[in-house]
Amino acid sequence: MEIELPGELVKALRLARNVVVLTGAGTSAESGVPTFREAQTGLWSQYDPQQLATPRAFQRDPRLVWEWYAWRRSLVSEAEPNAGHLALARLAGLFPNLDLITQNVDGLHQRAGSPCVMELHGNIMRTKCFDCGVIIDDYRDPKQPLPRCTVCHGLLRPDVVWFGESLPYEVLSNAFAVTRACDIFFSIGTSSVVQPAASLPFEALKRGALTVEINPVRTPLSPYITYVLSGTSGAVLPDLVQATWPT
Repeated sequence: MEIELPGELVKALRLARNVVVLTGAGTSAESGVPTFREAQTGLWSQYDPQQLATPRAFQRDPRLVWEWYAWRRSLVSEAEPNAGHLALARLAGLFPNLDLITQNVDGLHQRAGSPCVMELHGNIMRTKCFDCGVIIDDYRDPKQPLPRCTVCHGLLRPDVVWFGESLPYEVLSNAFAVTRACDIFFSIGTSSVVQPAASLPFEALKRGALTVEINPVRTPLSPYITYVLSGTSGAVLPDLVQATWPT
C-alpha cells in the first residue's frame, strides 16, 4: 500500500540540519525480534519477565537469569536489520547532524550502519560486571555458566537496564540535550508510554520542533504530533527517503 507523504514534510526534511530519531520495539518487530513479553514462549512461558529481569533475581539465581538471556541473545543473533533500520542508516548521511536514540537492546541499528546510537536500555549482546560495572565487549564464552569479571572477579551480567534500575545518566542526559536542539523529531515504532523516553517528543514540541510519528497504530502521542504517518518503519521510511532525496 502506497503511503501518502505530506509535501510540507518533504520540504522541511530537505532544509533540516539537526534531526533526532527515537525508536522503539516496533522497529525491531519487523526483523522478527519478539517484544519483551512475546519472548516468553516454550520453556520460558512459566516465567514472568519481571521476575527475571531484576537485580534481585540475578542475586537469587544468576544461572537461571543467564540461561534466559542466552536464549534471548540467540533470538536476537538470528535477526537481521530490516528496511527501516537501513533507511535510518542512510538518513544519517543525509543530514548535517542526526542523533538516533533507541529503547531497543538488540543492536540492529548499529548492524545496519547507524553511527553513534544512544541506547537508553543498554545492549543485550554486551556484558558488564554486576559489582564494578566494567564493560566486557568481547565476552563470547558460553561454556562458563557463571562468568566472572577479570577486574574484580564479580559475576558478569548482560548490560541491559533491569526493573528497579535507572537508565544510564549520561545517555539519557545527552538524549534530552539533542532533543532540545533539534529541528525535526521522529518517534518511530514506540508505544510512547514508557518513561522517561515518552517525554522526549514533548520536549521537542516545547522547543518548537516539527514532530513526526511513524507507527501502524495511534498512540497517546499521536494527537500532539505535527505529522502522523500510519505504517511500519520498514514501509514508511524508505518511501520518505526516496521522496525527499530521489535517486
